[in-house]
Amino acid sequence: MEAQEKKKKSPVRFIIIGVLLLVAVYFGWQWYYNSKHFETTDNAQIETHFSPVLARVAGYVQTVTVSDYATVKAGDTIALIDDKEYQLAVQQAEADFAQAESELEQAKADLAAVQADLRAAKVGVDNANLNVKAVAANAEVIAVRRDKAFQDYQRDQKLFAEKAITQHQLEDSKARYEEQVKAYEASIDQKAFSSGGVNSGQAQVVKAQAQLQRIAAQQSRAEAAISVRKSQLDQAKLKLTYTRIVAPIDGKIGRKNIEPGQYVQPGQNLCTIVNDDQYWIVANFKETQIDRLKEGQNVEVHMDAYKSVKITGKVASLSEATGAKFSLLPADNASGNWVKTTQRVPVRINIDNPAELKGVLRAGLSVEVDVRVN
Repeated sequence: MEAQEKKKKSPVRFIIIGVLLLVAVYFGWQWYYNSKHFETTDNAQIETHFSPVLARVAGYVQTVTVSDYATVKAGDTIALIDDKEYQLAVQQAEADFAQAESELEQAKADLAAVQADLRAAKVGVDNANLNVKAVAANAEVIAVRRDKAFQDYQRDQKLFAEKAITQHQLEDSKARYEEQVKAYEASIDQKAFSSGGVNSGQAQVVKAQAQLQRIAAQQSRAEAAISVRKSQLDQAKLKLTYTRIVAPIDGKIGRKNIEPGQYVQPGQNLCTIVNDDQYWIVANFKETQIDRLKEGQNVEVHMDAYKSVKITGKVASLSEATGAKFSLLPADNASGNWVKTTQRVPVRINIDNPAELKGVLRAGLSVEVDVRVN
């Protein structure tokens, strides 16, 4: 009986109960404190930028200069495509461009020659007009002389009838008149000939003007052809540069999908470069938690992979839509089978000093975040 009374009065069980109560109070306080001051989720992972490396021209891969997970810098060569066809295309474009330039120079030379012919024809017309005027003036003078000779002849005829002059004098007067008549007729023929020269010169001017328009049109076509050939040459040179596939950003190669001898098409994904300088976290909080989340709040991050690494950050922004809205097949709440589920809202968290954690951070790693809300 005494042993049983001592066993009943033993303090061990009271100590155990007290310890359990203390532990319960501690964890209860921790739960209350954390729920009061923090919003927590383990639905989070590390994110970064992924830049695809795409083929921009078709061809057979000649050389691959990188391996899986290799570090590259922007501009480093990833692979080389056989460029023989593209070099020939550049040579052909250069020849076409040179031919277009020669055609333009020929058109310019022809245009200059026609312009010279036009100027000469206009000068000829001007000279012919001056000659016509001179011939017309000379014809007027000869007409005056003819009329005077005719009057002298008529007067001598009267004087001869009155026996005032001799037969010889009358014949001389008649000869002078006939000479002036012939001179006048010759001046008329010369005037007609000069007018024909003017008409011929004007015809030459019209012909030269037509040729000028034709050559000017040829020059315009040659200039347009040069623009086209220049564009084709630039395009051929640009495509030749695309045979050297380079890294668009600094980072590390992911799994590559390219091997020597492989035929690639424009737009084909050859590999992906993971940016290893910029990292952030996307945490998917329940819609019942976002009421207390605001931009600029401090965040503690716990990585599943590196539990001893301390990471801090700040809330950068909250998504304007839930994650379900970005899914391939978003839920349709208008259907008859709708069941209400708690939605999650993506929240971006910027990491403090990501450069110091460059060897630790990797896109896709799971983390747990604690956002201090007050």
